[in-house]
Amino acid sequence: MKLVPLGDRVVLKQCVAEETTKSGIVIPGQSKEKPQQAEVIAVGPGGMVNGKEVEMHVTTGQQVIYSKYAGTNVEIDDEEYIIVKQDDILAICE
Repeated sequence: MKLVPLGDRVVLKQCVAEETTKSGIVIPGQSKEKPQQAEVIAVGPGGMVNGKEVEMHVTTGQQVIYSKYAGTNVEIDDEEYIIVKQDDILAICE
């Protein structure tokens, strides 16, 4: 199944968090916080959203930082994705 976002929505796939610290300490899965860095999987067309023209500034394949409590989590074909509005993306990693 393929996700095709509408309007100013962006589909993200969260990056995998480090399992160990730099000093070699292993962090259990339940205690670590999910990273806020993700890869852009799909980008909506933009256009008119709530009466305003929206231009999309992210493209597929970019690494981005997104707001901590933003978006909707979905699971498709045993893969987890996050669908966020473009406004919830805080920065592009270059």
